[in-house]
Amino acid sequence: MEKKWIYKPLPSKEQIEALGKELNLNPYLTTVLIQRDITTFQQAKDFFRPSLDQLHDPFLMRDMEQAVQRLKQALDANEKILIYGDYDVDGTTAVSLVYNYLHRFYPNCSIYIPDRNKEGYGISRAGVEWAEENNFSLIIALDCGIKASDMVLLANHKGIDFIICDHHLPDEKIPNAVAVLDPKRKDCTYPYTELSGCGLGFKLIQAFARRYRNEEEVYEFLDLVAVSIASDIVPITGENRVLTYFGLQKLNENPVPGLKALKEISQLKNELDVSGIVFTLGPRINAAGRVAHGSAAVDLLTATTEEEALELAEQVNVKNDLRREFDSSITEEALAMIKEDESLHVAKSTVLFKNSWHKGVIGIVAARCIEKYYRPTVILTESNNKITGSARSVNGFNLYEAMLSCSDLLEKFGGHKYAAGLTMDAGNLKAFQERFEEVVSQSITEEMLTPVIEIDVPILFDKITPKFLSILKQMAPFGPENQKPVFEASRVYVVNALSSFKERHIRFLAGQEGNETVFQAVGFDMAEYYDQLASGDTFSLAFNIEENVFNGNTSIQLRIKDIKFDNA
Repeated sequence: MEKKWIYKPLPSKEQIEALGKELNLNPYLTTVLIQRDITTFQQAKDFFRPSLDQLHDPFLMRDMEQAVQRLKQALDANEKILIYGDYDVDGTTAVSLVYNYLHRFYPNCSIYIPDRNKEGYGISRAGVEWAEENNFSLIIALDCGIKASDMVLLANHKGIDFIICDHHLPDEKIPNAVAVLDPKRKDCTYPYTELSGCGLGFKLIQAFARRYRNEEEVYEFLDLVAVSIASDIVPITGENRVLTYFGLQKLNENPVPGLKALKEISQLKNELDVSGIVFTLGPRINAAGRVAHGSAAVDLLTATTEEEALELAEQVNVKNDLRREFDSSITEEALAMIKEDESLHVAKSTVLFKNSWHKGVIGIVAARCIEKYYRPTVILTESNNKITGSARSVNGFNLYEAMLSCSDLLEKFGGHKYAAGLTMDAGNLKAFQERFEEVVSQSITEEMLTPVIEIDVPILFDKITPKFLSILKQMAPFGPENQKPVFEASRVYVVNALSSFKERHIRFLAGQEGNETVFQAVGFDMAEYYDQLASGDTFSLAFNIEENVFNGNTSIQLRIKDIKFDNA
């Protein structure tokens, strides 16, 4: 699929020179900083040297005072507390974090993770009834609950209070809970709105610890917060960047037993970064809730000994292998359905349904379909006599707004701009397919339907030095809204050592005309470029710059994002 290259606006020469002089940086790195709205020495210092002091006061969040007081009241009265959370990575890390913290000094708390297939997402009637049967009087809901007004009301009638910690968009009506912690509330003035569900759980225990215990205790769980931020694809800016920075340190040096065991099972040799979490730890934690019950992930993340954690990690890993099988076979079926349906060739959206597809992997399948057919995609299956599904979007298209336009056909839906979940009656399937396509067609632009490579700055090979890479690495952690800088080099050619490996990937030694510096370049899933590269044509290269460690030797490597041949 051909990609469009878009160049970020370059700052003025005066701006680059002024900041470059202040920071003693070359123009390329200074440009990258200014493009990230870092324009002063102090902003650069905060960016390059994150500090826990940069975290916001948790009591700035609406309802935090009420949440902390209700929690203290429960502890003083020895009430039974139920920690309730979603079955994905964000939910299970959030539940594990709050439980691990509270359980250290308060044993009268338990965990509840709803069954994906029987109860679905969010606060369920079964969960509230289970809490009543087992004499819980306080439920702390994590990564869910902002749309559960009816279930909170039901709990109130049963004498059960709710503290909700959720980061999803609320409806106009906020649930009538003791406290609703959600920085996306219109009436909340908290300075940062993009926390993960686990991040909100962290703010709750941070506030409690600040008021009644030692705040240092809560920093021990930042590895769980980092895993949630990376896996939930929230922006790595502001407070999230600080939490991720210190969470990664904890994850690499001294993680909780469950994460340590997962790292061992994943046979990770290098230091973990955000993308390492996304591709190794996240899918394994998610797999438990996708193909079995999410409580297996929580058992792992709350394990207290390394022996217990290793045993549970092996079980989770087996589920991940099963998840891969489901994912692969359903993706194959979905892509074949698109290929065989003429109407889908010209459509602006993809909506596919098959009643036998496994509910746990349809979100992944939606993302895989977008890799091949770049457009908003909804994958649906049958569960509990309803049609349920996951939707994923493309850059710039607001999926949540599109769902809102179809809301009369849906029993429930929730999510955000780029990902959503939905449930409907079987009789509404055809109408939903037609309406969704109509809504997308009317509002999506051709630009949104073309995958984009965003170039930070063009560069010459001889400007890429070990010192350059060292400073570049300090811009991490990278992720949404602080992506790895993408550079462009023109008049590039293959010097030698062109090879294809695993029949999918390419590797070669790259040179640039008029420049003596050469680098190894590697392109994953780019084997289709092999023949043209072998022909000797020159090309422009879009790439990230990374460190390659092999057999104890460290070198600079170019990770190819895209290639455009000069004679094309």
